[in-house]
Amino acid sequence: MTNAPMIDLRDTTKKYDDGPPALAGVTLSVAAGECVAILGHSGSGKSTLLNLIAGLDKPSSGTVTVDGIRVDRLGEAGSAKYRRASVGLIFQFFNLLDDLSVWDNVMVPAQLAGMGKAEAKRRAVELLGSLGIDRHAKAHPQRLSGGQRQRVAVARALMNKPALLLADEPTGALDSSSAEDVRRLLLDLNGEGQTLLLVTHDVRLAASTARRTIELVDGAVERDVINDGSGAGLAARTPLTRPAGEVR
Repeated sequence: MTNAPMIDLRDTTKKYDDGPPALAGVTLSVAAGECVAILGHSGSGKSTLLNLIAGLDKPSSGTVTVDGIRVDRLGEAGSAKYRRASVGLIFQFFNLLDDLSVWDNVMVPAQLAGMGKAEAKRRAVELLGSLGIDRHAKAHPQRLSGGQRQRVAVARALMNKPALLLADEPTGALDSSSAEDVRRLLLDLNGEGQTLLLVTHDVRLAASTARRTIELVDGAVERDVINDGSGAGLAARTPLTRPAGEVR
């Protein structure tokens, strides 16, 4: 057993040009089994942080360590292998392959990772059943509701049993009922021990889903608070009303 954090960033900065950094000297850690929300406006650095943790981008300085792996040191092939083995990604707009069935979408990560066919089939059956979408296995994503498609995306993200699940605005494209279903699903996954990093601009979603919320402002950590579940305290301390005229 180790007490090392699942995610560990040390003085991590990302600059894309001569302007202000997208991420400015961020130091934070997330323990294994923790559910943490990253909160902030568009342009606050949320997506940059997510991309660095997922190995989709490299920091300009500082370190990024996930599950004991120095992600910032990985080459292109190493980063791809790291994502296949250690990270599950859930996106706002699902990113499913519409020309493939639900079953085939869920099987893609296993095929890329070289998982044996029998093991992959068992895992897919288990996930589709536990997520309540097994009856849609032969359907194509465009025939499903938004909530059902997000469940397919969650199944795909969990296929290779990742140590870390990254959810980028997972309820942003859903109606309120489907969003609540996905929120409860994320809570259940975390309750089973899944480490979860939730990126959102929704204060209530952060407070009702994550135990802890980290707010980014202009690429830096502005607040790191423990949630009480109601969202009231966090909402009062976190002014996320957009300036007049700002476009989402």
